[in-house]
Amino acid sequence: MKMKKITSIVLAAMCVVSLAACSSKDKVITVEKPEDLKTLTVGVQQGTTGDQLATEQVEKDSQMKRYPKGSTAVQALKTGKIDCVVIDAEPAAKFLEKNDDLKIIEGIFEDEQYAMCVKKGNTELLEEMNTALQELKDDGTVAEIIGNYIGDSTGEYQYESPADADHSKGTLVMATNAEFEPYEYRDGDGIIGIDVDLARAICDKLGYELQVEDMEFDAIIPAIAAGKSDFGAAGMTVTEDRKKNADFTDTYANASQVVIVRK
Repeated sequence: MKMKKITSIVLAAMCVVSLAACSSKDKVITVEKPEDLKTLTVGVQQGTTGDQLATEQVEKDSQMKRYPKGSTAVQALKTGKIDCVVIDAEPAAKFLEKNDDLKIIEGIFEDEQYAMCVKKGNTELLEEMNTALQELKDDGTVAEIIGNYIGDSTGEYQYESPADADHSKGTLVMATNAEFEPYEYRDGDGIIGIDVDLARAICDKLGYELQVEDMEFDAIIPAIAAGKSDFGAAGMTVTEDRKKNADFTDTYANASQVVIVRK
């Protein structure tokens, strides 16, 4: 009799835990404006614009669940550990290609722009990169590189260094975070994406080889400031806060933050 009672208590406890998990995972989330994040548990990739924007909205920092990778935040969402994920639109679209149980809510935040960054005060490299970037915009290379990863022309154009490219000036080291498809992500042993191709095209214009270093997103600007990398490119939004610690090139792509929730 005693054993049956204990068993019943254990089973009852398991049911309560199970129902709690179920209710969390099946919770209906409605986000129509930034303020709707106020009471939610929000997943973000640490140090990103999504992290900053979501943090500004929630009531307390304990609601923020910061992950080193966007994919980890998405997995936490799928298992009901968090209510939503705030992340850039293009990576979000890539995640949804593989997760049909999720959906994207757009139009919550204002549009933003991506640029590359260099060490604060390194005006020589900044001017050189801006000149090369403008030439690549003018001849259509930037549009072709972006179109190879986003839109109806995906896969139709792959940037390759010209056969006669002069790399006699040495090497420029690019700091990135290869967790941000289609801007930078791993493909086998290599890192590919919009930023990688664009950086290579800029280096070809300037006479450098490109070396890509993968690191945590929030380590990119410190690495540049310390001289460990020459520039950073990682789908990086230009913000006033970041401009305090790095200088930014002209912008090359428009972007936006979206919210991912469970269907």
